[in-house]
Amino acid sequence: MHTLGASEVKNRLAALLDEVEGGAEFIITRHGKPIARLAPLEAGFSRAKARLAAEGLRATSRGQTLGGLWLKELIVDGRR
Repeated sequence: MHTLGASEVKNRLAALLDEVEGGAEFIITRHGKPIARLAPLEAGFSRAKARLAAEGLRATSRGQTLGGLWLKELIVDGRR
């Protein structure tokens, strides 16, 4: 996370917003004292969303079989 002075933010706002859109975060200071954080509205990674996705995958795979195939054989086959 980068630290920027308020005057620098004012002069570079458009470029900083482009960086924030890419996931960067900035602490904005005034006279050396942190006053604000400039960050993406939605974080790039959400533990809650990842947990829900993993639970969904587990639920979907319950009861699924490989139809008599062995996972190890499939892995070996894929390496050939």
